[in-house]
Amino acid sequence: MFRDISPLIAHNPPGLHYGVAVTDLDADGRFEFVIAGFGGPNRMLRWANNQLRESAPPDLADIARQAVGVAAGDIDGDGREEIYILNTDTFSGPKQAADRLFDAQPDGRWEDLFSRPDNRNVRNLSAGRSVAVIDRRGVGRYGFFVASHGRPMRLFELGPDGSLADLAPPLGLARTAGGRGVLTLPVFSDHTDIFCVNEQGPNFAYRNRGDGTFTECAAELGLADPEEHGRGVASFDSGDNGNLGLCWGNWEGLHRVMTRKENGSWKNHATPGLAFPSAVRTVIAADFDNDGHDELFFNNIGEANRLFRVSPSLTMLDPGDALDADGFGTGAAICDIDGDGILELLISRGERGAQPLGLYKSRAAEGNGWLRVRPLTRFGAPARGAVVRAEANGRVRVKGVCGGSGYLCQMEPVAHFGFGLGGKAERVQVMWPDGAAVVLLNPGSDRTITVPYPRG
Repeated sequence: MFRDISPLIAHNPPGLHYGVAVTDLDADGRFEFVIAGFGGPNRMLRWANNQLRESAPPDLADIARQAVGVAAGDIDGDGREEIYILNTDTFSGPKQAADRLFDAQPDGRWEDLFSRPDNRNVRNLSAGRSVAVIDRRGVGRYGFFVASHGRPMRLFELGPDGSLADLAPPLGLARTAGGRGVLTLPVFSDHTDIFCVNEQGPNFAYRNRGDGTFTECAAELGLADPEEHGRGVASFDSGDNGNLGLCWGNWEGLHRVMTRKENGSWKNHATPGLAFPSAVRTVIAADFDNDGHDELFFNNIGEANRLFRVSPSLTMLDPGDALDADGFGTGAAICDIDGDGILELLISRGERGAQPLGLYKSRAAEGNGWLRVRPLTRFGAPARGAVVRAEANGRVRVKGVCGGSGYLCQMEPVAHFGFGLGGKAERVQVMWPDGAAVVLLNPGSDRTITVPYPRG
């Protein structure tokens, strides 16, 4: 499936790389990869002159911290995404180095909002792993949800006075667990929900009541998986007429592929081959080859990666160069970074030993149609948590715009569809976290469409 294009990373020294997020750092309409550096600089890679080139401002490089997780979202409604860097200098419980929440300033600097005097009392000093963003009320402003490990979960939002507040306790989200992976999409309701995969205890499924408050319902829905140790989690197009499925990897345990039943509970469809235990880190769902079917990519640490096609048989595929059997994979993210309509896969390596980054691209068949849909909030920022459905050849495909997924990671804020040879969409529906929706008829193919929030 994949070929190795890592030489296109202009400067690629070994390092202890962890989480990866995709955002538009400089507001020029093009995305960059942001890579968490553990005991080394955070990195930002921009596509320029046919290569991925380093572009990290000194503020964001933050060389003195031990970063593991990263996510972006517009917390203040200014139309640009802020960047949350989750630092973890201990395995579990209290930690020494606080997280960073970087906000772009008019003079080009990036300010850490946690460093402001009125925010110091809410700094996150708990070990954690993943972080994700959520527009829980559908207003276009995001909060940052942190999966703590051995301490209560956190949800940071800006209050009316502009200071940060942890709203996890009043919202009933401040449960303590071995937090690992987080996904934020409307998978349990019509509004943005939160799904946390944990180790040494059950997963958490927070269903949005529609007003920005939540009910925990993992056991009720059959998603608790209490005997396993979760790592990466992703949503995928289940092939069931526009419904999202859930896939997560369990550390050296049985991996899960879940779809929703008519009564609202969830059923595991993982085949023995897919479920077979591995040292899994990140899980990614995407149509890498634009054939009209999602693939599920399992990024393992110290052993071969795995790839499956979403179908009734969950066919195992040859990942090609992305097998990466000797890679210490910790995180991974996808983005069409070069703008040719085929997704790139960036694998972040490290943890057990310093390694360079890996960059891979699918050998997609020539002529496979594609469409990329990029919804925006009312403020003009990426509308993470929106859901896009595309009708093509009598089938409805579905993608969620990523607020956080994988493990430690966050994918590009775009719904990427492949349609197979000569295929194209006849109808596209975009639905925002507040329920607002637009329909696009005959949107064409082999293009990216930016969809503003509907006015009036």
